[in-house]
Amino acid sequence: MASEFPPVTLHSRTAVLASLWTLAALLPLQVQADSSPDQWQWRGTVYAWLPSLGGETSFPPGGDGPSIDISADQIISSLNFAFMGSLEGRKGPWGVATDVIYLDLGGSEKATRDFGIGRVELPASVNANLRLDVTGWVWTLAGSYAAVQQQQFTMDVLAGARMLDLEEGLRWSVNGDVSSLPLPGRSGSSNVKDTAWDAIVGLKGRATFGTDRNWSVPFYVDAGAGDSNLTWQGVVGLAYAFDSVDVTAAWRYLDYDLGSHAPIQSINFNGPALGVTFRF
Repeated sequence: MASEFPPVTLHSRTAVLASLWTLAALLPLQVQADSSPDQWQWRGTVYAWLPSLGGETSFPPGGDGPSIDISADQIISSLNFAFMGSLEGRKGPWGVATDVIYLDLGGSEKATRDFGIGRVELPASVNANLRLDVTGWVWTLAGSYAAVQQQQFTMDVLAGARMLDLEEGLRWSVNGDVSSLPLPGRSGSSNVKDTAWDAIVGLKGRATFGTDRNWSVPFYVDAGAGDSNLTWQGVVGLAYAFDSVDVTAAWRYLDYDLGSHAPIQSINFNGPALGVTFRF
């Protein structure tokens, strides 16, 4: 029998927006000692994020054929290309920030049973060769206000929006005793695409330590809803500040619940990141 995937749990948008909290800083917030709080202070960051990918997608092969349900974390094995960067400006307690991610991932699996085809029960001898490719943009734009400004600890509240533009392509062929399958379901290719805009709220900040306060623990978390049922993101890291450059190692998790009726039902990115921030 083909493997079945559990349905995605839906979350109340009202409950989501009432309980949105955050952790981790994508951009260091350290202010140079000789900078005036009445002037704009900018931080530009380039970083590498190497996430694993999970999620559920239903691919309609077209015509009268059955859908194919696939779990991305069983297939994706490589990062083909990525671009990641962020920019933050601050003036006094107010701030603006944007973060852009482009990801191109792909992978294949041979003789796998990590798939399902419609509601058809398959003999135990049936397996499939699958190739899954995922490309997409994630763009976050937010404004912030400094709620806590202490020498060794800062924390901002933030509000804004995030856009997910994602496309997934699948090529498949089914092997073994496929007599119970309709012909259109035995091999083919299919693409699905989805774009979601969501309002987000959250917190970000950092705790500094060390003799010269060069070390810090940045944290960030946001969550929201809109076109998706729920999206949330968390980051926590360890940073070291040089004269005009900060280096940060972090762990980042980004999750989307797009609903059980969407072609891309859910997707998540989870993994380490390394960034360099230039202060100017």
